[in-house]
Amino acid sequence: MAIHFRITTASVFILGLALALSTCHGDVENIATEDFFNGIVSGVSDTCEAKNFYTYSDFITAANAFSGFGTTGTSDDEKREIAAFFANVAHETIGFCYIEEIQKGDYCDSNSTQYPCAAGKQYYGRGPIQLSWNFNYGPAGNYLGADLLNHPEIVAQDASIAWKTALWYWNVNSDCHSAITSGQGFGATIQAINGAIECKGGNSDEVNDRISYYTKYCSEFGVDPGSNLSC
Repeated sequence: MAIHFRITTASVFILGLALALSTCHGDVENIATEDFFNGIVSGVSDTCEAKNFYTYSDFITAANAFSGFGTTGTSDDEKREIAAFFANVAHETIGFCYIEEIQKGDYCDSNSTQYPCAAGKQYYGRGPIQLSWNFNYGPAGNYLGADLLNHPEIVAQDASIAWKTALWYWNVNSDCHSAITSGQGFGATIQAINGAIECKGGNSDEVNDRISYYTKYCSEFGVDPGSNLSC
């Protein structure tokens, strides 16, 4: 009977340890804490249109809707992915200041017959990753259950949807997630987001700005940024 008690106690201890480890590993909020998030948006000026738009709770809700985001690979892989995501978001929004693209345009590709542009609607960049073009608004809306093709302005009005479009683009519509978690490096995420304009000498200042954010956030997470930072 005494032996049985010791085994039971050991089993309970092991189970508790396993649960503790599972709680500490694989949760986005354990890496991108509220303190981290508040720190990177704390400098947003009162004159910025995005002041108080990008919130931690909306980000976490959106992140949890994409099970692989920040939970794939080793602990270092998870940290690098979250750092890479926020680095690109910080760059695209100019330090979390903007919701909508400054130089607005129609961004209507008439060749996209599957996602034809709605009359009077513009598909310029909106949200954390600056979702652009009708051929991105259409499938993003289908995935998220929102009619973004006919109502692209929703991305600039609903912060939860805005974060989800960014994470949809990151995880579903591009190679960002697979690139950073497979060791291709931060540069591959730049290539996936705006490579045609910025990479291979297209705009080194923009690339360096993204890298600066990335290395800063990696430092805050206590992880080496890895190799292949540029594109």
